[in-house]
Amino acid sequence: MPSLPSHARVVIIGGGVIGCSVAYHLTKMGWKDVVLLERKQLTSGTTWHAAGLIAQLRASANMTKLAKYSQELYGSLEAETGVATGFKRCGSITVALTDERKEEIFRQAGMARAFGVDVEEISPEEVKMRYEHLNIDGVTAGVYLPKDGQGDPANIALALAKGARQNGALIAERTKVTRINKTGRRVQSVEWDQDGETGTITCDMIVNSAGMWGHEVGRMAGVNVPLHACEHFYIVTEAIHGLTQLPVLRVPDECAYYKEDAGKMLLGAFEPNAKPWAMDGIPTDFEFDQLPEDFDHFEPILEAAVERLPMLAEAGIHTFFNGPESFTPDDAYHLGLAPEMDNVWVAAGFNSIGIQSAGGAGMALSQWMDGGEKPFDLGDVDISRMQPFQGNKTYLFERSRETLGLLYADHFPFRQKETARGIRRTPFHEHLLERGAVMGELAGWERANWFAREAQKAEYEYSWSRQNFFDNVREEHMAVRQNVGMYDMSSFGKIRVEGRDAMAFMNYVGGGDYDVPVGKIVYTQFLNNQGGIEADVTVTRIEEECYLVVTPAATRLADQTWMRRHKGDFNVVITDVTAGEGILAVMGPRSRELLQAVSPNDFSNDMNPFGTAQEIEIGMGLARVHRVTYVGELGWEVYVPSDMCGHVFETLATAGFDFGMRLCGMHMMDSCRMEKGFRHFGHDITSEDHVLEAGLGFAVKRDKPSFIGRDAVLRKRDEGLEKRLVQFKLTDPEPLLYHNEPIVRDGKVVGYLTSGGYGHHLGAAIGMGYVPCKGESIAEMLDSTYEIDVMGTRVKAEAQTKPFYDPKSERVKV
Repeated sequence: MPSLPSHARVVIIGGGVIGCSVAYHLTKMGWKDVVLLERKQLTSGTTWHAAGLIAQLRASANMTKLAKYSQELYGSLEAETGVATGFKRCGSITVALTDERKEEIFRQAGMARAFGVDVEEISPEEVKMRYEHLNIDGVTAGVYLPKDGQGDPANIALALAKGARQNGALIAERTKVTRINKTGRRVQSVEWDQDGETGTITCDMIVNSAGMWGHEVGRMAGVNVPLHACEHFYIVTEAIHGLTQLPVLRVPDECAYYKEDAGKMLLGAFEPNAKPWAMDGIPTDFEFDQLPEDFDHFEPILEAAVERLPMLAEAGIHTFFNGPESFTPDDAYHLGLAPEMDNVWVAAGFNSIGIQSAGGAGMALSQWMDGGEKPFDLGDVDISRMQPFQGNKTYLFERSRETLGLLYADHFPFRQKETARGIRRTPFHEHLLERGAVMGELAGWERANWFAREAQKAEYEYSWSRQNFFDNVREEHMAVRQNVGMYDMSSFGKIRVEGRDAMAFMNYVGGGDYDVPVGKIVYTQFLNNQGGIEADVTVTRIEEECYLVVTPAATRLADQTWMRRHKGDFNVVITDVTAGEGILAVMGPRSRELLQAVSPNDFSNDMNPFGTAQEIEIGMGLARVHRVTYVGELGWEVYVPSDMCGHVFETLATAGFDFGMRLCGMHMMDSCRMEKGFRHFGHDITSEDHVLEAGLGFAVKRDKPSFIGRDAVLRKRDEGLEKRLVQFKLTDPEPLLYHNEPIVRDGKVVGYLTSGGYGHHLGAAIGMGYVPCKGESIAEMLDSTYEIDVMGTRVKAEAQTKPFYDPKSERVKV
């Protein structure tokens, strides 16, 4: 065994494929003193028994970029290290057995084209030509990706490990981390045990790549890494005479995937009701272990498979395998700097896509560690998206039952998780349920997404076409546009920034001007050093030395962490107060009348102009109103102390009856904000989207002497924009848009929609997306023919940089 140093620049904990990838990429960048500690042998947890499917297409452009990078890396590793990776591009076919699944995979094909992935939609007969063994009864269509592949998972990891060693990394097997010592927000050292010999390594940082032990290692380091192991089943047949290389085959409607390997067939499953494993902890001696067979659990998958691939009926089963893999609450892996600590990095929870993701994830994390900023948007997988409660073991056990199966479930728009629900409820929760609310879940919050009519079943009926709530949302939408509507915004994050340096700190961390009177509201962004958008928030000066930062529900922790990491020597206190107040948004042309009916305060433009807040009486209680809008109408957000929320809701609901007020949900809010061209953080604006190219330059006060991102903003202003965020409206009212549909300019794919929805006031589907425009004026960019690719059909679209609805924002200021 290698002699361990007393100090390392980084200690990587866990020797699966991702830990080996991080070590490989750090040493490739010239890092020295890289130490990887593996409790048993490399790959002995999950990597060794992974199926080795290597697909390019993921759910977003950057995740696809990382998967494509993994393929390219694995193709060159063998020549670099001499370790055979078994990587081969055999292609893949996904088949649909329903019309709904056909639409899903054809929309995915359009997304693939937008992301630069080779793809071909094929008929059942063309599927048969490429996969002769398949019974195509019931097959409605297929999608073929010629550059997908497969590989040997263990050898890929060992090749990465050898490459890391060649570049100076020290990799120690049979070395268990027993304790992580920390002071404040920094890890100081790692204690280890190597077959009875013990020691300590001081370190500048650690990487938690411990796989299904990641949750436990996270607790040792004081960070939350939500994941749970589940049993994952597959069988391998005896050798089948004459069987040659085949594409990887996926039949998600039967929860199955197939891979030919050395003349045998592997059949694996992602069944709807998974079996969580090791609720009481993973056995200490676990190493290359298999779990007990459960043929009864796997039998329904096998029965369908024998019908789908008749040759399986004649093939003997060589191996029935059951091994554990870890799954996260949302089926996205964890990557990045843990929000609780300043030198603890995480790369874990890869949800059965570890092999296809590890190369790219290791590259991205290494660049982040080396440069101190994300190399591109990683919001889909950033560990800071996880909420503290999601580390709860009971929650993880219940949610993991579902998440494994969701990999192959129908990925309908707006599909909601069914397990581990009802954890975070707003003060208005029961009031909304009593009135027909159909709840969705975001970051654990139960939120009213739409409201059922009296005789209507209050639940989703999923589809790719107009879903059962389409007309409900239209009615809610039109109520806000024409009359008055009310919806619950309590889940939005609320962060107090207070102290004698509060104004100076806000002016440093944010792009806006916060030297404003008490009661003034500033819409603003937090920028990174490249001018990309790290947060999209409103900031209200509550008192002379106190600001309230309001963030999207899903990014509250990330936004608070961003502020805390840039606090420096500023004398401020940053506090999450989300649960302290409920928020009811009262929006629409008659919102002023409704508020005047329940409050003696003055809501006129003179007293309460747009972009200001005031304390009010309401009913027999107290509240604070913020005159801002995310739906593009006259309206107020009513902030209510949690103890008075019930009373204020009842007061507004009773008075609202006389106005014909409708209760509304989040789907209404989303469709209205798209009509108005308001950006959605995480879709339309991310850390790699420059604030000027996003059309948000008005929110940046460039004449401030010093703020994060200032130089990048001034540089972009001088150099000119390379792309612009454009709004689109389909000329045909029937097709629906969701997001990621390709944007076609003058017959050529130039980008994809970052948001998509239906504009009920406009009477057509709408979307947003970035269009390259280097050296072009807005007029030149728009003087083109635009189409949106909807499931392979190009639909003509109107394009403009201004909102389609109320482009001069006259309605919000009446």
